[in-house]
Order: sequence, then C-alpha cells, then structure tokens
Amino acid sequence: MSIFRYPRPSASEITPRSAWLSRRGLLATGLAGAIVPPGLMRPAPARAAALAARPDAQFGGGLTPTPFQDVTHYNNFYEFGLEKTDPAERSGGFHPHPWTVRVDGLVANPRTYDIDALLARPLQERLYRMRCVEAWSMVIPWIGFPLAELLKEVEPLGSAKYVAFESVVRPSEMPGQDGVLPVLDWPYVEGLRLDEALHPLTILAVGLYGQTLPNQNGAPIRLVVPWKYGFKGVKSVVRIRLTDTRPPTSWNLRAPDEYGFYANVNPEVDHPRWSQATERPIGARGGFFGAARKPTLPFNGYGEQVASLYAGMNLRRDF
Repeated sequence: MSIFRYPRPSASEITPRSAWLSRRGLLATGLAGAIVPPGLMRPAPARAAALAARPDAQFGGGLTPTPFQDVTHYNNFYEFGLEKTDPAERSGGFHPHPWTVRVDGLVANPRTYDIDALLARPLQERLYRMRCVEAWSMVIPWIGFPLAELLKEVEPLGSAKYVAFESVVRPSEMPGQDGVLPVLDWPYVEGLRLDEALHPLTILAVGLYGQTLPNQNGAPIRLVVPWKYGFKGVKSVVRIRLTDTRPPTSWNLRAPDEYGFYANVNPEVDHPRWSQATERPIGARGGFFGAARKPTLPFNGYGEQVASLYAGMNLRRDF
C-alpha cells in the first residue's frame, strides 16, 4: 500500500473523467499525444512533442486535471508580461532548444545536462495540485523526474545546505525582460533547503498533458514543489547551484513582507492584501458567477508527506 494519500478535488474541478482515462491509457503505452480525446487539447505550441511517461498512481491518485486550455493560457510568467494571457500570446519567439542546465556549487561532480538527455530519462506523470499565492488553483498533470535524482548524481558535499535555481535571461525573446521598469530583477532566482529539494514530491518538470512543456509554462524545464505557492516553481531553468547559505529569491527580494523564502501554502497566514483561507479553482464549472471558492488545505493537501520538514518552526514567522 502506498504511503502517499492525496485529498480529492471536488467534482467541479475536473474535466470529463472518461476523456482523461482514455488519454492516460495511451500514455502508459507510450502513445501519448498521438491521439487525443476530442475537446481535451487545443493546438500545441510550435516544437511541442509527445512524451512517453509512466503514470505514477501513488502521486495524485484520484485527481483529474484542470483543462489544458486553462493550464496553458492562464499563467504568471512575467518574463513575457504581466497579464495572465501574455505568456501564451507573447512567447512564440522563445527558443527552448538547444538548452543546457548547469548543476554546480558545493558538489563533488559538477555537471552540465543537455535537455535532450534529460528528456530521454525515464519520466513519470504526476498529477499535482498547484496553489498560486494569488488565491487561485489548478490540478496539473506534470511529466518529469525527481530533482533528487539529479542532485545525487552531482554528489552534494556535506557543507551543502541549500539549492539555488536560476532562470534564463533573453530579453530579445522574453519581452517582459526588456522593459524600462521591470517588475523584477532578472534573472528570476529561487531556492530551497536541501532537504526540501531532495523530498520525493519535488520534481523537475519537462512536460505536461503528454507533451513537452509549452513555452508559456516554463519550457523546456522547470521546478515543481506542490506544497509551496506557485512562484517557487522557477521556469526555464539554466542553473542549479548548491550552497551553504540561504539563496536570495526574486519575490522575497521584491517584497519581503509579502513573499517569504519558504512560501509553504498556509491558509492561516494571509497575504497582507488578501486572505489565503480559500482559493478559486481555475477552469472549474459553476453557476452564473463561476465555481465557488473552496477552503485551502495546509501545505496544499500534502501535509502528511512534508509537515515533518518544518517541525518546531514558527510558520507564521518563517512564511
């Protein structure tokens, strides 16, 4: 019996289950993306390719994802603009291939990984809840592999305590980086404690919905940490560095009173400008005013797996 048990979303969160089960059957045989149930997917971005991945029932069993159209057209990716539609509309000129990811710092075996080699690894499909700090949420079928695999290959030194992440800087391809008054300093940077990075829930995603990542979702590789707010999921990663000191993170640098380093989903700690007690499911069916808000779960519903990482900590102070 699996030790991983996940809360199920309400019926209003889901796409038709028959369509999703049909697609998962194709995915398990390595044919994902070749045939798609009508209405499930929209035309894919340029250079999108089918990915074969093993559906991992212990991660997200019982969940059904947010519609593909919403997952790929309601995004925060400020490198392409501030509106939710900007990433899909303005990322067509971004080139996610060729691509490499450098993993170095306090390691015995620093390495540079080519994206094609990463895509050739055994991949898993995991359905994870995603909770944005803006109090909306999705359920996304990510394709990727545990970050721990990469970290163990580079052999962290005993002095390594944190993992720092850095995204790409390409103002010629990312119009949000080319502004006179950027909302953030570039590159986008993020960080985790080493034990968080090594946790089996933490993955590097290279795809979603049976295909390589669309540009607007962080192509070609991004971080996914499902118990934390979405801004921790740094996109278009080019460097991973192990360090002995806590690394700076973009939103914490921008507004430290609003965005903490840990950023664990916590309905008891409000954002200074809005409540975190409830969330709005994106793409959910509802009445005239859309789907009703629902209660937010501590650690986004993954408390059984990760709460022990923070034993003895004051989660109001270390938010």
